[in-house]
Amino acid sequence: MAEEMMNIQQIRCFLAVAEELHFGRAAQAMDMLPASLSRQIRLLEDRFETRLFLRTTRNVALTEAGMAILDDARTLVAQADLFDQHIRAVRRNETAVLKVGAIDSAAAGLMPQLLQLLRAQRPEIEVQLVEQKTIHLLPRILSGSLDIAFCRPPDIRDPKIHFQTLFFETAVVALPENHALADRSELTVQDIADEPLIVPDRRSRPHSHDLTIKLFTDAGLTARIAQIAEEKHTIVNLVATGTGLAIVPRWASRIAIPGVNFVPLILPEGNTRGKLILAAAWARGTRDDQRDALLAVLEENLQAIEASA
Repeated sequence: MAEEMMNIQQIRCFLAVAEELHFGRAAQAMDMLPASLSRQIRLLEDRFETRLFLRTTRNVALTEAGMAILDDARTLVAQADLFDQHIRAVRRNETAVLKVGAIDSAAAGLMPQLLQLLRAQRPEIEVQLVEQKTIHLLPRILSGSLDIAFCRPPDIRDPKIHFQTLFFETAVVALPENHALADRSELTVQDIADEPLIVPDRRSRPHSHDLTIKLFTDAGLTARIAQIAEEKHTIVNLVATGTGLAIVPRWASRIAIPGVNFVPLILPEGNTRGKLILAAAWARGTRDDQRDALLAVLEENLQAIEASA
């Protein structure tokens, strides 16, 4: 088997445990699951071929090897942070453009509103918008090629990325305009219990995929999946052809495809599982005046924007 390579994240995990001498507290400080942190430590120990911690049911202590590398580990992490800050400073000096990533529904619904408000208050800020899935946006946050992204926070969050929850997007049902339910003012999951459904691929859109499945499971029903599709516009186009219905974010109704009606989906009171969380994400510990200006405009107008979601 190929040898696992050491990375700076493993060193950060080592330092967190060394400072806390408790895996649970260290995992909390790193915003990780304890099992994930333990795996990073184990990989590091395998790499060094030595134990770094003595573990008992009650105590965690550094071994001699752990003590020996502690100062070097601190220096290495500090150098990595300085390197990251330097790269970001160089990029900011090269261009004053604020690079913003957004998932498709946010690109269709949030960004037109937000950019109009930003231009009114801060016309000097130039924005470059990148529309991609969350799984592609987050690595670009880490590399510094995006300053901020509006996305779905993953179940396991990288501690180097800060996620700020904004609001939940409302789910609606996309139906062919000639469907028997297309003229209804609202629908429930029970109304579409026997309908064929088009859902996103879970590997690339886990939140949107799980939304449909959970709504049916919560109602004691099983979703009848007729088609898997990758992109939101593809899903809506398939609805137009009569392939099936789809549960999509309300902002997806801004995708102008003829032959499709969007009907509100009514859920039991207090049910947030029928909604999709939207968050702002940026590199933890970084400073960016233009990003902060964008966030300030968003915060001032969040209630009105949320009402359209």
